[in-house]
Amino acid sequence: MALDLAALAVMASATSPAMPAPTLEEFEAVLRRHDSATLALEEWCALRGFAEPARVTAETLPPVRDGMPAADIRARLALVGEETVAMRHVRLSCGRHVLSEAWNWYVPARLSAAMNDALASSDTPFGKVVAPLHFRRKPLATLAGPAQNCPPETISTHQAMLVLPDGRPLAYLVECYTAANLR
Repeated sequence: MALDLAALAVMASATSPAMPAPTLEEFEAVLRRHDSATLALEEWCALRGFAEPARVTAETLPPVRDGMPAADIRARLALVGEETVAMRHVRLSCGRHVLSEAWNWYVPARLSAAMNDALASSDTPFGKVVAPLHFRRKPLATLAGPAQNCPPETISTHQAMLVLPDGRPLAYLVECYTAANLR
């Protein structure tokens, strides 16, 4: 279902300035509607009137996540032969609202050269860069609050796999959604 983000923003701005605070359940429902967390956050950003246009950007952060052994990542991603794993640690924002911090472990050999270049050099979120691959999201776990290494203001942590149409894993994700989503 394609959503018109501009129409959502107009609807959000047309509501009273005293718009009630959203609930975590409403936020989680938007996340569940999308295979791409980026598209879900853009819909949420438009609904909440966080920015016009409702565009999510990725700020690259240092890769400081502990707790995921290399062997476990290799197994989750079903690496074959000489395939390697890359990791992208980002903070996703819409306007001045930081909506999440995420770690994406992915297989560069399963992306085009242009996709790998965009991930290395742009503020485009992972989901938008790899959208032409028509991946599907496979949720693994959702935790209320922060998991290990998430910011303290995390309201919900998601673990998921992105899977290619042929069934091969594309990426393993850990997403820490911030309290800014509920303001």
